[in-house]
Amino acid sequence: MSDRPKGTWVRRSSRTARHPYRSVLVTGASSGIGRAVALAYAAPDIHLALTGRDAARLDGVAAEARSRGASVSAETLDVRARDAIGRWIRAIDDGHPIDLAVTGAGIATGLGMGRPREDPREMRAAIATNYLGVLNTVEPLVERMCARGRGRVALVGSLGGIRGVPYMPTYCATKAAIHVYAEGLRCSLAPFGVGVSLIIPGFVRTPMLENVVAPRPPLLMSPEKAARIIRRRLDRGAAVIAFPRSLYYGLKVINVLPRRLTDFAFSSYHVDIPESSEHEIQADGER
Repeated sequence: MSDRPKGTWVRRSSRTARHPYRSVLVTGASSGIGRAVALAYAAPDIHLALTGRDAARLDGVAAEARSRGASVSAETLDVRARDAIGRWIRAIDDGHPIDLAVTGAGIATGLGMGRPREDPREMRAAIATNYLGVLNTVEPLVERMCARGRGRVALVGSLGGIRGVPYMPTYCATKAAIHVYAEGLRCSLAPFGVGVSLIIPGFVRTPMLENVVAPRPPLLMSPEKAARIIRRRLDRGAAVIAFPRSLYYGLKVINVLPRRLTDFAFSSYHVDIPESSEHEIQADGER
C-alpha cells in the first residue's frame, strides 16, 4: 500500500499531463475534423492509427504527422467493411495498445431543389457509415480496453443529433443514434475504467459544409480550432464535448418550445444538399 497520506494529491509529470494518450486511432482522418484531430495529436512518442477513404489525402496527413515526430500507421479502409476494419484495428492494437479512438468517419445526405425525398440508397449509405461504421470501429476495441482497465472512446455526433432538421432527416437520425449510444456505452464501460466522450461539433468549415447551399451558419469555425477544443477536453476526460456552447444550449431550449413554432422556423430556411454517389464509393470523414 502507498505511504502517501490520505487526502493528498499526486502531481503528474508534465510529460504525462501533456500526452495522456500515447496511441490514438482516428477514422475519417483524410480530411475535415478527422484530419485536424489526427494532426492535433501528432507529436513525438505518439502513435497514430489513421484510416480514411482518399488514399492520396490520407498519405498527406500521415506525412505531415510524421514530420511532427509521430509514428503513423495509415490504411485506406471503409468503416462499413466490418471484417476489414476489425482486423486492421486489432492488428494495430496488438502492436500499439490504443488509448484513444475517435470515430470521425461520416457522410451527409439530404434534400434539395426538386428533391422532396432523400435517395433511398444514400439514406442507407449514411446509416451504414455514420452508425454501423461507429459500431464496427468500437466493437474490436471495447473488450481489449476493458481488459486493460483504461482507454477512451470518442464518438463524433452533431448538433443535428439534438434536433432533426427537415433538409437532413437521415443524417440527423444517425447522429441522434450516436448520442444515445454514447450515453449507454459510457455507463456500461465506466466500471471497467474505460471512458466515453460524445463530441457534438457546431458548424465547422469543411468541404462537406462548403458544398451545401444555405445561409451562412452562425459561429463558423475552422477544423483546426475545433480540433484544439476537442483535444483539450478529451485530455481532461470530458463526457460531452459540445461547441459552441451557445448553439448547443440554444438547441436544447428549442426542444422544449411548441413543435408547431419550431417546425415552421426550421422549414423557413432554404437549404440545398447536393446529390452525391456515396452509396457507390467508400465512406470518409466529416468532409
